[in-house]
Amino acid sequence: MEANGDILVLPFFGQGHLFPCVELCKNLSSHNCKSILIIPSHLSSSIPSTLHRHPLVEVLQIPASYSPSPPPPPTEESDNLPNVEQGPGPGSGPGSRPVNPHHKELGKGIESFLSERYINYPGRTRPWCVVMDVMMSWSKEIFMREKIPIVSFFTSGASSTALEYAAWKARADDMKPGETRMLSGLPESMSLSYSDLKRRDPRQHRRGGGNGGNRRGPDGPPGGMNFGPPRPGQRPRWLDEAEGSTAFLINTCHDLEGPFLEYLAGQIGKPVIGIGPLLPESYWKSIGSVLHDRESRPNRGSNYTEDEVIQWLDSKPSQSVIYVSFGSEVGPTLEEYDQLANALLDSNRAFIWVIQPGSGMPGPPPNFFGEKPNSNANEEGYYPHGLEEKVGERGLIIKGWAPQLLILSHPSTGGFLSHCGWNSTVEAIGRGVPILAWPIRGDQFYDAIFVAKYLRVGQMVASGGDFSEMVKKSEIMKGIEGLMEDREVHERAINLRGLFEAGFPSSSVASLKAFIELISK
Repeated sequence: MEANGDILVLPFFGQGHLFPCVELCKNLSSHNCKSILIIPSHLSSSIPSTLHRHPLVEVLQIPASYSPSPPPPPTEESDNLPNVEQGPGPGSGPGSRPVNPHHKELGKGIESFLSERYINYPGRTRPWCVVMDVMMSWSKEIFMREKIPIVSFFTSGASSTALEYAAWKARADDMKPGETRMLSGLPESMSLSYSDLKRRDPRQHRRGGGNGGNRRGPDGPPGGMNFGPPRPGQRPRWLDEAEGSTAFLINTCHDLEGPFLEYLAGQIGKPVIGIGPLLPESYWKSIGSVLHDRESRPNRGSNYTEDEVIQWLDSKPSQSVIYVSFGSEVGPTLEEYDQLANALLDSNRAFIWVIQPGSGMPGPPPNFFGEKPNSNANEEGYYPHGLEEKVGERGLIIKGWAPQLLILSHPSTGGFLSHCGWNSTVEAIGRGVPILAWPIRGDQFYDAIFVAKYLRVGQMVASGGDFSEMVKKSEIMKGIEGLMEDREVHERAINLRGLFEAGFPSSSVASLKAFIELISK
């Protein structure tokens, strides 16, 4: 069957951004739309092989290299830059920054594709729109020049986006110690306390911080990239990044975040549409059973197979295991990793701890951009040598890729010590696993507030939610014990799981249909 129209999808790098875009392409195909996923060629290994065989999905791989280069030192001016100091693509506009060679190369490839596929054929129908990750806003002018409508895509949730906006409107940056501030238009439980806003400097605390884990180290990720949002209470950068968009798509559903979607729509004055959570189809089909990640996500290499992980979990009692993972992009400092290792050693709890290559080191992980890390890069980073021998069968330490969906869906898993990245958060919510929140940067702090204060299916690892100082062993042990023993939190988590028991949310199915009707007019 011939597709009704084309929709371009442009993801940002990293699994937390790429995977939702892959699932979005699949969901769009159910409405007889052809999705064209545009990626640099070095991300191809992250794409499930099944996507290449999908009749209504095209994976466009643009040859592009990535050569890390030292970033400029942070300046006062850089406080007002977007989440990633990207540099514009071909063509620059007001407020543009020095061109990132990687993006310039990718931008030229996008221009060539548009010319060859559409522009040089006047009779051919142009794409209905480009769904663009807000962190790819440097490329907006390419599509605007060709009069292709832009739809901004947030891979994060609606609550974090709404909280960031409401905190700015409420001037939360001038709060005083001990003060709590209500956020007009948001649920009362989402009011912000002064301690909620105390956190590390987002420019300095990048992946593990620099200088041996010093929070104030000057090191940063390669390629001139500057991770982290503005400081709490300042103007959200996505307002500029999404300027000129016809609509906002958010990786959530009305059932879970209805008040926040409605708040954003009222504030922004444009359609704000929840079309998620964008998790693999196998996730929705396996509610109530153990899910194997190999069915939907490429394995990047690990010291344990899925079968070995499930065998270890099968040997543990129900809800007895604490799962510890900070995702693929961020992590604590080196000192905090030591505190965590000692906490797990002295705790009596069974645990799975996932440690990524390069953990505790400055900059993004070795394969954040899809490039294959060399053997030396794989050997760098934190590792708790000797811990496995000391804990024996009580602990499983996974180095590299971990089958997270399998672990969260296994009945032995009783808690998740998480950075509260949005994908990890909704994966845990859908499986009824309570969360011990240890946010590192950006929307993760607001996701943690959403989990602990609004949903009440978790708690903060730091005392009082204050993450401005090093998280210590005593806090980690207290948090793990408190989470695992709190039966009310577990009951709420199980009840919340009911939102997803019928499969992919019907509200998101309806919203996706409404979105197609909007852009196809």
